[in-house]
Amino acid sequence: MVTRSDAVRPVQKTKVEENEAMNGANANETQQKRQTMTSLGLIQQFSSTLFRRRGFGLLMIGVLACLFFGPASSTNAQSDAQWQRQRQRMVDVAVRAAGVTDPQVLKSMSDTRRHEFVPRKFRERSYLDAGVPIGNKQTISSPFIVAYMTQSLDPKPTDKVLEIGTGSGYQAAILSPLVKEVYSIEIVESLGKRAAKVLKKLNYKNVFTKIGDGYQGWAEHAPFDKIIVTCSPEDIPKPLIEQLAEGGRIVVPIGERHQQTLYLVEKVDGKMQPQALRPTLFVPMTGKAEDEREQLPDPTNPKILNGDFEEGVDEKGFVKGWYYQRNLTWKSSDASESGPNNSVAENSKDNDTDGNHFVEFNNQVPGQHAHLMQRFSIDGREVPRLRFTAKVACRNTSEGLYPGDLPDVALWFYDEKLHEVGRTVKLGPFRENESWHERKREIRVPIAARTAIVRIGLFGGTGTAQFDDVRVEKIGE
Repeated sequence: MVTRSDAVRPVQKTKVEENEAMNGANANETQQKRQTMTSLGLIQQFSSTLFRRRGFGLLMIGVLACLFFGPASSTNAQSDAQWQRQRQRMVDVAVRAAGVTDPQVLKSMSDTRRHEFVPRKFRERSYLDAGVPIGNKQTISSPFIVAYMTQSLDPKPTDKVLEIGTGSGYQAAILSPLVKEVYSIEIVESLGKRAAKVLKKLNYKNVFTKIGDGYQGWAEHAPFDKIIVTCSPEDIPKPLIEQLAEGGRIVVPIGERHQQTLYLVEKVDGKMQPQALRPTLFVPMTGKAEDEREQLPDPTNPKILNGDFEEGVDEKGFVKGWYYQRNLTWKSSDASESGPNNSVAENSKDNDTDGNHFVEFNNQVPGQHAHLMQRFSIDGREVPRLRFTAKVACRNTSEGLYPGDLPDVALWFYDEKLHEVGRTVKLGPFRENESWHERKREIRVPIAARTAIVRIGLFGGTGTAQFDDVRVEKIGE
């Protein structure tokens, strides 16, 4: 039920070759593995392409998945082996490489059949590093964020865990082998019933589900050693605090509709001690939590927060106001900088570029994610036109795994059910070497639009790209 922001360390080809040698594969097996990795890389890259090539991207993901891994609907032993290969690559590339280290969490991610929790029409996307729609404005969380939240929870074999937001049931399934019992609540009846059916089919005997408002918790089974919340309230509901055992942990995304932070909160001597983990984006907690929400976005006045990057980064190097951060450095025109993978700026900003700071993406692995994202509210009935602007520079950029995968600034619109509407709007792509310059477009907003997502980065390409002054402005009335 989330987007995720994190920094991923590139996977080196030499490491892949070392792993193949360690596995004792013969020449044919090694070639097959390389082809499989290339296939998965292509499919992973198409998760990005989905944003940009709406219908075609979804069609081609299915074609590639069937071509390289067999039909998703097959349940024979060969298909099971193919799912397992995809699942292991997902863990290696999207989870372990992104910083999840707990061996038990990694094992559960490797063993759990994620495709069983994904609707059949989206099943070919099961092992991409992305959220997948499951209906009712909800998604199954991306693999990294599921693993990261699970690791942050620090699950123990004796734990009794409460989950708020069953969704597909996947998060509960990941927790099942790691803890004694999982109690999971889902407010959407159709989702809760479907998840319960899948969990029963797969024999998760220590997972117990019910339909209800997660705001109230599950008092008859309290206290809980751990609580995990997979939807975002504005603040932690009081019943959940009361139902958390002394010394227990809550992992929860807290914040406004489109601006949230994932927190780890521990109960020590009856007091809650919060620790901010990273920026994120979850669907809002509905029910009473939504009724009590005080801060709501203004869809008649769309705007991008910290688009000039002058607000800087937090203590962990995450750019404020943005999420899904990958392979990025926050830089200043005087060469001082902060963030992961720091390096001296070789292409400082020109004098006509506003402000002192910008962001730079570097990537040398085709298909590797290097980007930032941000969602904002917009009502197409009230805002018929927008001016979309950004300043960009790049050097030594090349296409990634797919033609056209190059640095870009892109915008997508979504309706109230989170279905994409209208066409993707792009300011690029930007090729090879370009000095700082401004790109601008005036665009028509789909009347059904209720939210939008802006994404900046390399889009699977390689090289270096720098961005500043990313903004949207309402045109006229």
